[in-house]
Amino acid sequence: MNDGTAQDIWVGIDLGTQGVRAIAATSSGDIVGSGAHPLSSMRFEERHEQPPGEWWIAVGHASRAMCRTIDAPHRIRGVAVCGTSGTVLLTDGQGRALTPALMYDDARALAECDEANAVGAALWKKLGYQRIQSVWGLPKLMWLLRKGSDQGERYLAHQADFIAGMLSGTRLPSDPSNALKTGCDTALLRWDAAVMEQLGVRHEVLPELRRSGARIGAVGDAGAAHTGIPAGTPIVAGMTDGCAAQLSSGATSAGSWNSVLGTTLILKGATDALLPDPAGVVYSHRSPEGRWLPGGASSSGAGALTHFLPGADLDALAAKADRRTGSRALAYPLASAKGERFPFIASEATAFFLPEAPTDPVDKFLGITLGLASIERLCFDYLDLLGFPTDGRLSLTGGGTRSRFWNDLRATMLGRELVVPAVAEPAFGMAILASCLQRPLDDAVAAMVRIKSRHEPQWQRSDGALQAHLTLVDALEARGWLPRATASHARQRVAR
Repeated sequence: MNDGTAQDIWVGIDLGTQGVRAIAATSSGDIVGSGAHPLSSMRFEERHEQPPGEWWIAVGHASRAMCRTIDAPHRIRGVAVCGTSGTVLLTDGQGRALTPALMYDDARALAECDEANAVGAALWKKLGYQRIQSVWGLPKLMWLLRKGSDQGERYLAHQADFIAGMLSGTRLPSDPSNALKTGCDTALLRWDAAVMEQLGVRHEVLPELRRSGARIGAVGDAGAAHTGIPAGTPIVAGMTDGCAAQLSSGATSAGSWNSVLGTTLILKGATDALLPDPAGVVYSHRSPEGRWLPGGASSSGAGALTHFLPGADLDALAAKADRRTGSRALAYPLASAKGERFPFIASEATAFFLPEAPTDPVDKFLGITLGLASIERLCFDYLDLLGFPTDGRLSLTGGGTRSRFWNDLRATMLGRELVVPAVAEPAFGMAILASCLQRPLDDAVAAMVRIKSRHEPQWQRSDGALQAHLTLVDALEARGWLPRATASHARQRVAR
């Protein structure tokens, strides 16, 4: 720490599906405290609920554990909260929960989704994502409002809104990142009154909107007693957990991207202008500083390894794969049973191997990792086709980054340097956002995000990787899943 400002501490709280994580970081990016607490869920067919009260209990445990590791909690200068995208509930006027929370993947509001798409078609087209989905917040809000008789005042709250309200002791404004899937106009940073009224959502039900990173309240006495965060600490408007993770990766300047390789593959970038996607594959959040944060989520990912190589020692396979030459295995590594959503939409897509599934585990591992590197490149091919800038820094996060072999393979397939940040957690991203009370986001990212490792293309393997990419592109197009325009653009980019 070099000066007094660096002594300031910023708190980020992440509400995940399986638990709550709290992180305290200095203005220079040092982690000075952390805590965590598990959560449970209730799932039944298309339903997925969590009791909001359990979130608050878990936040208390995680935050108190964090505060016990901080030498000077009085140096905390701000707190920001992120939650799962599309998770909503209804509260009373003081921000207390009136309903269970319908989680990000709860898909019961099918009829409401069809209605919302019919009424709001022009708005969704303007915002670039063409149509909303049944798991988004707006259909679920409509479902909750229609579920029972009117029992007095009821208000929308996203997951992060609820915790911010509990911290302060009153209902607080929301942010356009969490409100995107509830139908807010992210271009104008407001609710479209005509669309909402037509869908039966009264204006009074909806929270005010403030840009992410803006002060929206302060921790109250009860919130301080519950969490250990000092009373009076400013509360900052947060973001979704995916956007929070993007901040922690450092991918906030125009043209930079964060590629998250976990069970599935997710790309999130930054651009100065809103660029629509006619297919609705890519949709854009809003940056705290007004930029756009486009992203897409594939159904392909490292989950294919679990499916095709159950119980395998992946580290041992990676070590052997790094030394093997001459393997012809190549896979389309779909992590789900069926259906792709990015870089193309094909509900009938299924995983396959070319020329056929190998019996040797090392060859199978090679085929899956090479195929996923190809899908990642195809995502960038599609983004380039749409006009998104992709020439900035590319950071890698997610469980897949534990493998040096895989990181190097991805760098080779993409033909560019890739970086792995030291801390890639949504809670850390919220600590970065909280610090924007004192400085611009780009300055906060530059001061707090550190690089753990860098990976350069292995040019001696480049020709083989690109040939595999072209082979997979041909196979996906031949099956009728990959549109001709995307396939042609992918081939052109290899030929440059």
